[in-house]
Amino acid sequence: MLKYRKTIIRTDRAPQAIGPYSQAVKAGGFLFISGQIPLKRNGEPVGGDIRMQTKAVIKNISAIIEAAGGSLEDIVKTTIYIRDIDKFAEVNEAYGIFFKDNPPSRATVEVSNLPKGVDVEIEAVACLS
Repeated sequence: MLKYRKTIIRTDRAPQAIGPYSQAVKAGGFLFISGQIPLKRNGEPVGGDIRMQTKAVIKNISAIIEAAGGSLEDIVKTTIYIRDIDKFAEVNEAYGIFFKDNPPSRATVEVSNLPKGVDVEIEAVACLS
């Protein structure tokens, strides 16, 4: 049986985990980035509309993936959680700034609430091999 070692990825360029989880875990050539919400590095929520929040989340994801030796181009799958599906177009607009060419696969799900009352959360999987 093949067993992959896992490496915990941490960076101070993104907010620290607010619970018992890691910012990301690298295993078997993949990087699994925990759901990120729009927080400043000090842990305070980013204000503004859902576009600004989405941009803040992706910038945090970028900092985490860079700490693991990759870039946003290495992301193969994202899942977006939003509190209001009617804001889908706004999220899409902000998301598209970062993923213009060869975007990853994606799912978007409306949820009833998110930590700290934010409007968007994004998790990602990247291939680093």
